[in-house]
Amino acid sequence: MKKLTVPSMLVLALFAFVVQARAEEKGGSLSAERFAALKTLAGDWVALGKDGKPADPVVSSIRVTAGGNTIQETLFPGSDHEMVTMYHLDGDNLILTHYCMLGNQPRMRAEAGGDANKIAFKFFDGTNLKSKDDQHMHQATLTIQDKDHFKAEWVSCKDGSPCHNVEFQLVRKQK
Repeated sequence: MKKLTVPSMLVLALFAFVVQARAEEKGGSLSAERFAALKTLAGDWVALGKDGKPADPVVSSIRVTAGGNTIQETLFPGSDHEMVTMYHLDGDNLILTHYCMLGNQPRMRAEAGGDANKIAFKFFDGTNLKSKDDQHMHQATLTIQDKDHFKAEWVSCKDGSPCHNVEFQLVRKQK
């Protein structure tokens, strides 16, 4: 059996370092995996009706923008209660800003843990809020069930307590 020389060991160590760095770049953090999962939702989404069949109109329209660095979701597009939510990475955090019909803009951060297909966001600050007691969206949970189905749950708070919950079972609109 041959002995490894010092230069050979240095080359192997450097190779192992480069392979690990590349794996971290590609695999990335859970936030990066979640962001990649959200990108797969690009398209138009409709709610499932009471009969379990897709209904009209489009409830959510999602697109990837800003060179792949931001995801824009338009809720209730074209309606008088249209709202926009922007998702992006901020370092190792997945952040959303919800431009609400209430006239405020709560920001939420994805909680640690879990998997890439279930993302629970919690409020950490916002604009156009006199205080945290003003009514605002306080949390959102997105569950990607498969490439054509996802669930969105939104919780609004006022005076520090949940005041309104809404859940959408969404299916990709067929062309």
